[in-house]
Amino acid sequence: MPKLLRLICCFALAGVVACSRIDPPETDGRLVVAIREAPAFFQREGNTASGFEHDLVTAFADSLGLKVNFIKAADAYELNDLALAGRVHLAASMPQGNSLLQYSTPIRTVKQWIVGHDDALGPERLSDLAGKTVEVPAGSPLADTLRGLDEKSRPRVVEVPGVDEMEMLARVAERKAELVAVHEIHLDLGVNFHPELAPLLQLPGKLEFGWAFGGKDADSLRAKADAFIAAARADGTLARLHDRYFGHIKRINAEGITRFLDDTRSKLPVWRRYFQSAQDLTGIDWRLLAALAYQESHWDPLATSPTGVRGMMMLTEDTADYLRVKNRLDAPESIRAGARYLAELVEQVPDSAKHPDRLWLALSAYNLGMGHFRGARAIAQKMKRDPDVWYEMKQVLPQLARPEIYARLKSGAARGGEAVIMVENIRNYYDILSRLEPAHVSPYAAAPSFRRR
Repeated sequence: MPKLLRLICCFALAGVVACSRIDPPETDGRLVVAIREAPAFFQREGNTASGFEHDLVTAFADSLGLKVNFIKAADAYELNDLALAGRVHLAASMPQGNSLLQYSTPIRTVKQWIVGHDDALGPERLSDLAGKTVEVPAGSPLADTLRGLDEKSRPRVVEVPGVDEMEMLARVAERKAELVAVHEIHLDLGVNFHPELAPLLQLPGKLEFGWAFGGKDADSLRAKADAFIAAARADGTLARLHDRYFGHIKRINAEGITRFLDDTRSKLPVWRRYFQSAQDLTGIDWRLLAALAYQESHWDPLATSPTGVRGMMMLTEDTADYLRVKNRLDAPESIRAGARYLAELVEQVPDSAKHPDRLWLALSAYNLGMGHFRGARAIAQKMKRDPDVWYEMKQVLPQLARPEIYARLKSGAARGGEAVIMVENIRNYYDILSRLEPAHVSPYAAAPSFRRR
């Protein structure tokens, strides 16, 4: 929909629905938030919601002493309309552009890309877009970017309703669309599922996303949001949230992703039920256990390293003895033992560490051993880093290879950088499996739960 027509519709909508505006959050007793469901920003699995915007908005509500009520919008148009009508207190992840709304200071700034199949012949320059068809999700601000190009470079823009950015990228991978426009975070995520995607051309300018306000008391709420965002940027909250959801997504190259996707189709079906049984035993999401096993052995039950670790979960001989494993090369036994070992490590991480950080920290201990892990925590405290936060600890762990650092530790030197790479790869594999494979509901209600929150 052209920008002028949207603006006319917005004026009409504001008059029609003014009577339905909700009360300010302090009066209403809750913060009502419009949000789009999009990978890593806001997503639901069962009754659990997560994502960058989910966590940030929830933290803002907590700072106000309020609970959050999320209202899912179908597309950017509905986000805009809900905010303008005052039917929500804020709309999350909105680009600035509507003069009738107020906006917070930007939370993130992103580049814009034209994406095609990796065998596509361009475009290489803006002028190459002329006459081409570029698809975007309905209401995407990239539509305005494309329509705002010089007439000699302007493509035909098609806004596709009812799809998100990941579905748009899948259309390119499946050759149902020649070109799409997305911003860089969705491109980075999409390549993890479709390694044949290629960023062909960066569009001019950047998009700034923040929160939009249009309800009663919008001035006051926007001011509070700006103060919260400034504090979150200053104390590292924004950096930690960004790392939680996006910090690991570019760790594996296209060749590695292609191999993983192929192995997911050919190898994983053989072992799926054993990972699910291990979830029943430990409460750890079977897809996380499968991601760990893939990082360790590429789902090869006979894998053996030069240092003597063996099997699907690459257990050391000492760990296998401790877990009473009779045969490390027996895949079901290895999977059960590796899951039990990880569950024990999670329990040994102090309660002050919260999920999902607690799980990432336990995975680093799976690689390093608990002695080196505890030493790293002590080093983190001396370096004024938070030992309960993975974002902080992944800066510390590589230091364990430095003589002036490991000389202070009883456990000695360790290849902490390898532990960081391992955990980041597992997070990547886990994200992919979480999108491709359904969750497993354990029949044992009493089983402990370490599922992603």
